[in-house]
Amino acid sequence: MPWTEKYRPRKVEEILGQENVVDRLGAYIQNRNLPHLLFAGPAGVGKTTAAIAIAHELYGKNYQESFLELNASDERGIDIVRGKIKNFARSVPLEKVQFKIIFLDEADALTADAQNALRRTMEMYSNATRFILSCNYSSKIIEPIQSRCAMFRFTRLEKRDVEKMIHRIAKKENLDISKDAVEALVEIGEGDMRKVINLLQSAALNAKKITEKQIYSLSSRAKPKEIDEVIMKAYNGEFSEARKTLQKLMVNYGMSGQDVLDQVYKSVVRMSINDEQKVRIVDRIGEYNFRLSEGADERIQVAALLAQISLEGKKDNGGIG
Repeated sequence: MPWTEKYRPRKVEEILGQENVVDRLGAYIQNRNLPHLLFAGPAGVGKTTAAIAIAHELYGKNYQESFLELNASDERGIDIVRGKIKNFARSVPLEKVQFKIIFLDEADALTADAQNALRRTMEMYSNATRFILSCNYSSKIIEPIQSRCAMFRFTRLEKRDVEKMIHRIAKKENLDISKDAVEALVEIGEGDMRKVINLLQSAALNAKKITEKQIYSLSSRAKPKEIDEVIMKAYNGEFSEARKTLQKLMVNYGMSGQDVLDQVYKSVVRMSINDEQKVRIVDRIGEYNFRLSEGADERIQVAALLAQISLEGKKDNGGIG
């Protein structure tokens, strides 16, 4: 079983890092009633977990009889609304709760026609069925649907919440995880708990002792200090050495050009140079990111970015210590 499922909370109050959302949902559950809901926010922050926890609390062990979960990115056309969704919405609730729940994950993937058909279905069967829509971007949901739903905005998880979950899993799975490995998981996860848990499970398959090196190797990312070293060499005029070091990192960690740009961007933001120079370098990073998205050779583009950083360093003359 994936650990994302194994450690998924079964009660809304157990969801980490979304206190405002938890308080509001808790009030609905206590009253045994709720409106249509729209969950919006980045991936891996608890949207699907919140929907399933609501179903568990309202319907108990047999929640699947009154809860239909669909992924709109797989079935995104008007036929899914006219078929599965409409048939389930019109059926009579079997539990003591007077309504069923249809959970549409990644609802922003629904076509415009499907969303318009869904709007009418939500209207017609609201007495017997409640809809929970989950999306990354609420702006992609049409206004008539947004106006029918109570909006809940989920935010990226704070470092303390991610660390709390890591230590909880490590304790239950008897893992020996170093402090540096925890820091690496937090750094790579960027507030996405699903990514963190999947990466931790992958590391645990190899050994019960989890190290920083394992985490970065499995995630195809270099350590931040290794990228910082490359940037410092380029900025201080050691372009050839910086290029060789970066090529070695790309081979050792299996990094793509996009992976490199993501980490270089973070490294540049941390650099102890003036904002004017940071602006120029970040502007170039954006340009090379676009070139990669258009299919340009990643090794040439990454080397060209290092060249731009080296030229910027020449303007500074002082370099970075």
